[in-house]
Amino acid sequence: MGLKQKPTLKNIAQLINSGFENVIPILDNKTELEDYKKSIRAKHPIRLGIRIAAEEEPTFDFYTSRLGIRKRDVLEFYVDKLKGNERFQLKMLHFFMNKGIKDDIYYWSELNKVLNLYCQLKKIAPELDSLNIGGGFPIKHSLGFEYDYNYMVNEIVSTIKNVCKKNKVPVPNIFTEFGSFTVGEAGAVVYSVLNEKMQNDREIWYMIDSSFITTLPDTWGIGEKFLMLPINKWDEDYQEVHLGGLTCDSHDFYTSEEHINAVFLPKTNSESSDKKNAEPLYIGFFHTGAYQDQLSGYGGIKHCMIPSPKHVIIEYDKNGKLIDWLYAKEQSSQSMLKILGYK
Repeated sequence: MGLKQKPTLKNIAQLINSGFENVIPILDNKTELEDYKKSIRAKHPIRLGIRIAAEEEPTFDFYTSRLGIRKRDVLEFYVDKLKGNERFQLKMLHFFMNKGIKDDIYYWSELNKVLNLYCQLKKIAPELDSLNIGGGFPIKHSLGFEYDYNYMVNEIVSTIKNVCKKNKVPVPNIFTEFGSFTVGEAGAVVYSVLNEKMQNDREIWYMIDSSFITTLPDTWGIGEKFLMLPINKWDEDYQEVHLGGLTCDSHDFYTSEEHINAVFLPKTNSESSDKKNAEPLYIGFFHTGAYQDQLSGYGGIKHCMIPSPKHVIIEYDKNGKLIDWLYAKEQSSQSMLKILGYK
């Protein structure tokens, strides 16, 4: 967690005051400690963590994370505020990189800096025994995706052990927070192609029955790519297309896969098909569980009055049988009119 509002700080204090002894508040800034001093009344020592402001790679939008306390301030803060404090103890260092865990020089360099800081602190803070490694693993966003998870885990653990051995300090307990990696594969979005449009001599558009902006906001906001496959018509000829959403916004489109600058999908109108009764082409976007539904939300008023789509839960019962059930209906025009003040 990053910067906390006063109600959040108060609720954390209430958890501890009510007997939850294993709560470890992570300090995002120095002033949070003062709030805990005023609001926590527990008699036992309170274990705290410190989030370190990580440095990002040069290609990122900024050089240092807005979250956490500067590395050069952590030691001084501990000595001034926590060392010898009978009420609070330093339990954990929290390290998170926005770009995630990648096998490149920037990640390994930053991890080594944090490990050396951990070792410095450990020598003067015997109660410190945990390291939280944030910045999660990537998830599969294309069929050509390759990532050696076992190798990265082994390298991280061996790096921690080697640095600690070199500094003659015990190896810490390791915690992780792999949000996207944990929930990414839990979601998918299915569209149907409403219309095929030839806008010039070489650009073909498939117009979907929804909006990328409202249902897959990361495609618009950060240019994210998802694992995209046709659901049906696999035996048809394929062609290069662009995908367009229903809104009037010029950025409501999806035009390329993660590793190729094109989208290839089956043709919607085969010469052998009865066009009037032909089944529409369905397109699935997979691994959308992080965090497209949460960002777009359900209900309310979406851009260009696009309704929130139908939500279906697919799961297995205790006998292994695949079942599905309707979680939420497609948003109705009546509900949107009511939100806008029309009876």
